[in-house]
Amino acid sequence: MDTPVLEAHRHGIALARPLSRALTLAVAGAVCLWAPWTATAAAGAVLLGLAAVIVVIAVARWERTHLSVTGSALVIEHGFLSRRSASISLSGTVFEVERTMLGRILGYGTVVAGELEIDWVPRRLTRLLQQRK
Repeated sequence: MDTPVLEAHRHGIALARPLSRALTLAVAGAVCLWAPWTATAAAGAVLLGLAAVIVVIAVARWERTHLSVTGSALVIEHGFLSRRSASISLSGTVFEVERTMLGRILGYGTVVAGELEIDWVPRRLTRLLQQRK
């Protein structure tokens, strides 16, 4: 395998949706804990535990997903217990970078290269791919 020219995680915005779900569950759990009924307090504890699990899983998935550009390929590796890897050659491959308004503001986009589609790719990696045209 070639030496990576640039390595990165997906953009941190990839954590926004699961963290907002976890925050919603945590707030609901906290409200339930303050209720005077025992059953509601138990449900609150379950909701808080579920929120914690969602956060841990989301951060672990984000941490275990690596993007790298080598001299000849774009490589994505992901997985926690078992690792999966996909790569596409840089030579002759057409790269499409899609950016929403929020993506342009925050510095991320979606890279489409053949059948490989990667969401929340940081700007520095998309710029490197576009320079290789």
